[in-house]
Amino acid sequence: MVRTKLTVALSHANARPSGGKHSAKANPHNAPATGGIKRPHQYRPGTVALREIWKYQKIDPFADTLAREIEQDFKDDLSFQRAALLALQEASEMYLAQLFEDTNLACIHARRFIVQPKDLELAQRLRGDVARLIVKLPLLRNISGQAS
Repeated sequence: MVRTKLTVALSHANARPSGGKHSAKANPHNAPATGGIKRPHQYRPGTVALREIWKYQKIDPFADTLAREIEQDFKDDLSFQRAALLALQEASEMYLAQLFEDTNLACIHARRFIVQPKDLELAQRLRGDVARLIVKLPLLRNISGQAS
């Protein structure tokens, strides 16, 4: 014999409280606490980070800003072709991506889950990078929220 679901009609005594989808009665988590202060909305972990990534991917001043900083070291009246700026951006992004991959591997090798500045230093040292002075570590400490 085939089992079938029996549906039970709700009486008015068992019905949900009225007020719609967004009312405080329908969702007790959004209801004010005993002090009467409603807690602010909090996004799930990673949502805001993804939104910031999308935001900064739309803005493309990286290559132009980097080229202007390099230009100030040599001359003030230089101009760059757009293809040269894109090549500079591509090369610098690839360098940084590989550097952070090596940094992550150094962190995993140390049986840790949080990347620390010493992982970056080790990755640069193993790669033999001469440009160790360019990537300053206080920048990483400020990003992670620690005081430099």
